[in-house]
Amino acid sequence: MEGVMQGMQAYGAGKAGGAFDPLTFFQQPQTILRLVCWLFSIVIFGCIANEGYVNRPDEIEEFCIFNRNQNACNYAVGMGTLAFLSCAAFLALDVYFPQISSVKDRKKAVLADIGVSAFWSFVWFVGFCFLANQWQVAKEEDNPLREGADAARAAITFAFFSIFTWAVQAFLGFQKYKLGADSALFSQEYVDPTADPNAAASMGTDYTGYTADIDPAASTELAFDGSTGYQGQEY
Repeated sequence: MEGVMQGMQAYGAGKAGGAFDPLTFFQQPQTILRLVCWLFSIVIFGCIANEGYVNRPDEIEEFCIFNRNQNACNYAVGMGTLAFLSCAAFLALDVYFPQISSVKDRKKAVLADIGVSAFWSFVWFVGFCFLANQWQVAKEEDNPLREGADAARAAITFAFFSIFTWAVQAFLGFQKYKLGADSALFSQEYVDPTADPNAAASMGTDYTGYTADIDPAASTELAFDGSTGYQGQEY
């Protein structure tokens, strides 16, 4: 029975098929952190997309605010957009996760979360270094009015913060993975008893192995007398 209970809560989720509770879901640290990552990605690509391109007073064509390096702006906008979509996808997976009855499928989902979160932590580390470097070497004459400077600094700052938010997300995923590993159910398939009557029947306690050895002859030696209780049977 203990193994079954572990299966019900494998990898940080309750019994499969349980009702979704929005309040509990949005109070979970993993959900809060994923929303923070989602918000940071919006800030990064939004700042660059809206104010990341400037030009000199005597020019018409606009260039990337980061040292006129188009790759820097493309990186920020592209990675910010992909991070936004990734957060949305894993938020949907978090909602669906308690409905997954297979422990193996839960394991795959948790491993994917760890891998993707670690990947994005690395991506934003590279992005922070790239953007900060290009901002540092940008020429003042390319943007004498300092247009978009606040947006550029905001993108760099939130790229830096994203390194740690995604790293912590990967750590929380690893904690969930350890929880599943401790249940020792990697090779077992948990089936929701409500969905499989046969599984529910198999979960019942079998008492046949605990039947006491009773002498059939001894069972006939006692007879019940309503007035005096059990009396010995005389032959």
